[in-house]
Amino acid sequence: MSVLIYAENAGGKFKKSTFEAVSYAKAIADQAGTNLVAISIGDVAAGDLAALGKYGAEKVLNVSNDKLKNFVNQAYASVIAEAAKARDADIVVLSNSFSGRGLAPRIGVKLQAGVADGAVALPVIEGGKFTVKKTAFSGKAFATVELTSANKVIALTPNSYKVVESAAAGQVEDFAVETKESDFKALIKDIVRSTDKVSLPDAEIVVSGGRGLKGPENWGMVEELAELLGAATACSKPVSDAGWRPHSEHVGQTGIAVSPNLYIAIGISGAIQHLAGVSSSKVIVVINKDAEAPFFKVADYGIVGDAFEVLPKLIAAVKEYKASA
Repeated sequence: MSVLIYAENAGGKFKKSTFEAVSYAKAIADQAGTNLVAISIGDVAAGDLAALGKYGAEKVLNVSNDKLKNFVNQAYASVIAEAAKARDADIVVLSNSFSGRGLAPRIGVKLQAGVADGAVALPVIEGGKFTVKKTAFSGKAFATVELTSANKVIALTPNSYKVVESAAAGQVEDFAVETKESDFKALIKDIVRSTDKVSLPDAEIVVSGGRGLKGPENWGMVEELAELLGAATACSKPVSDAGWRPHSEHVGQTGIAVSPNLYIAIGISGAIQHLAGVSSSKVIVVINKDAEAPFFKVADYGIVGDAFEVLPKLIAAVKEYKASA
């Protein structure tokens, strides 16, 4: 038996969340006393493929096929499932990214496997039981689930496991599979990226603004702080509904769920719908002039004050720190 990790790439490059997933899968393989095999689909440079060995992949299966240059949920799931069967992998790991959330259940069906999506910790394997801690209820709670099936699929929440170097061979092998036309009934024709800045799902730091900023003309402070911190920008639903910011920046229950290391909320009251999308953040900092704002109840750090007074001081402090570093 072995563990298989799907190494997702974007434009031919692996993201940090991929290295997190490989590190996580390596830890599972060590727990189970077996080896780790990675699979990559699409055009990725040989050197980048071999570099997966740096995080524990002993072998890397390279799938290069013109039909698979662009992501196709059903086709990619078929390829990953076939690789799992070929390598006798009873555990498949992938990142719980936008792509991963579509892949995990499809792979589960093909392998008749139990699925734990949104995993936030290593599985506990003891007494013949295999349990996984995962997010539940749109991130408002955690659940511990037991996977009783022979095969298992685990989708890891980004930023929930650190990148760990664990030198392995990283031997690259070509892996050829036959594609079925039935897997290509729904195709992605084009991908249009709204920005070249840090994407919200992958961001380690997120700076988010709400109606307390009073209007789109005041968003320069948010963007300046985000740029200084290497962060992504986000907003609450009322802000995107008002057209102050694009809907692609809306985080919350009906928007994008994020789990950064640091989430800074500025002028956001903290309605339950917003908290559902950000509660997996490791550290939450809230800036709000209303001391009774619900967000303060879940914040790790809170600043009661007017954003128009606090933000300039915070920006100045970050600039001073970076200048002296």
